[in-house]
Amino acid sequence: MNFINYLPLLSGQVTSDAAVAPGGMEMLSTLIWIPLMIGVFYFLLIKPQKKRAKADKSMRDNLQVADEVVTVGGIIGRVLSVKDDTVLIETGGDRTRIRVLRSSIAENRTIHDS
Repeated sequence: MNFINYLPLLSGQVTSDAAVAPGGMEMLSTLIWIPLMIGVFYFLLIKPQKKRAKADKSMRDNLQVADEVVTVGGIIGRVLSVKDDTVLIETGGDRTRIRVLRSSIAENRTIHDS
């Protein structure tokens, strides 16, 4: 078929019933695939991301003095004090103190006995 056969469809002058509505099986197929794809996206993308976010929040809430932490920027240090939304860490051999946001802590390298 060429482009001329599709001109009535483009101009709104449809002459056959088959061109007006898709078949019932095509509609059913579409209605099955859409929820299936949403489910796949949920279990492969959304649920693992929520689990990771929950674990990160738990790690930040359980920070203790003397924990060795890594910030998002890659700074490694020991926790000196923990406030509401900030953490004071000590880095390097010259004992430089840095105050960072609690949300910028990426990893706690200290293993705790639970």
